[in-house]
Amino acid sequence: MKLYFLLTVSLFSTLLIDCQSLSSSGVSSSTSTISSDSKVVIDPLKDFDYTTSSKIPWIQEGYKNWKWRNEYDINYIEMGDTSKPAIVLIHGFGASSYHWRYNIPVLARDYHVFAFCKLGFGLSSKPVLEEYSADVWRDQTLDFLKEVVKKPATLAGNSIGGLTSLYTAATEEAKPYVQGVVLLNSAGKFRDSTSQGEEQETDESTNSFVDFIKSKFQRFIIDISFVVTKQPARISQVLRQVYPINPENVDSELVESIRYPSLDENASEVFYKVITKNNKGLYVDDLLQRLDNVPLLLCWGEADPWIGPKAADKIMAQYPQHSRRVNIPAGHCPHDEMPDKVNQEIQKFMEETVLI
Repeated sequence: MKLYFLLTVSLFSTLLIDCQSLSSSGVSSSTSTISSDSKVVIDPLKDFDYTTSSKIPWIQEGYKNWKWRNEYDINYIEMGDTSKPAIVLIHGFGASSYHWRYNIPVLARDYHVFAFCKLGFGLSSKPVLEEYSADVWRDQTLDFLKEVVKKPATLAGNSIGGLTSLYTAATEEAKPYVQGVVLLNSAGKFRDSTSQGEEQETDESTNSFVDFIKSKFQRFIIDISFVVTKQPARISQVLRQVYPINPENVDSELVESIRYPSLDENASEVFYKVITKNNKGLYVDDLLQRLDNVPLLLCWGEADPWIGPKAADKIMAQYPQHSRRVNIPAGHCPHDEMPDKVNQEIQKFMEETVLI
């Protein structure tokens, strides 16, 4: 096995970072939900006032529940006046809807805000699918827009949630539902970063026995990594590495919002399947070409140790006429490390670009 793969697994195994309201006069409320252990919760945010509070509480029983495809429980937060324009926030690998804890209540003062836990993460169901590809979360987002939001929305995504936002916006069926896209240190491959040889698959290069041994070794490494990285002290340590400017925002609630979902009996299997899926053939370059002039905002943490400013440079170069970039003094998760600045930029983007 290539040393590069082992280093990549080690890196992404620490990415567990990347990895809800009032009920009156048109203001949405969280009425009931089903958490990962199917416990029913009534009005988990009934006493939360987003007009005065700027951080939602962590509630491990969950917030609201949407039954996707009549099979999967999807936990989500909804907040704000239902008559206002919609914003849908999409978290990154290993995180959850709670990762938008500082953004939801502030943005809800002017918009109808949603944040859902991706299938396999957070407080949503964690089925052992054959594969967890980008298509799964793209389809989940599209159906969420159709069945829950029920009106056009701006998608904002962090890390792999950025890739999900971009992929959804570039999908023909989703275009009537997407008004704008915000990428916060978005993940994704570019064509110029993959050599021709890596793209080709030949029968000569395939050895079933070697592949079997390789997959077993990968599984062993990833299983060990999962056990280590779900420990609170380790989660806090990794988070602080990617919150280099404001590590004080790594608090016990954030750590618990990552640790608790990892206790699910299927969590390690989902972790393995996501880590070993490379979404071959899905490139940021192609998605940008299919956006059809959708307004794009890049809120980029310029101190990100994982996805640096060069990725934002490439996006801007390929989609210059309809994009705007703001550098944020933050690491990989600018929305949680520097939420005031990110909230301000999203509001400005909505007012000056999306809603004109």
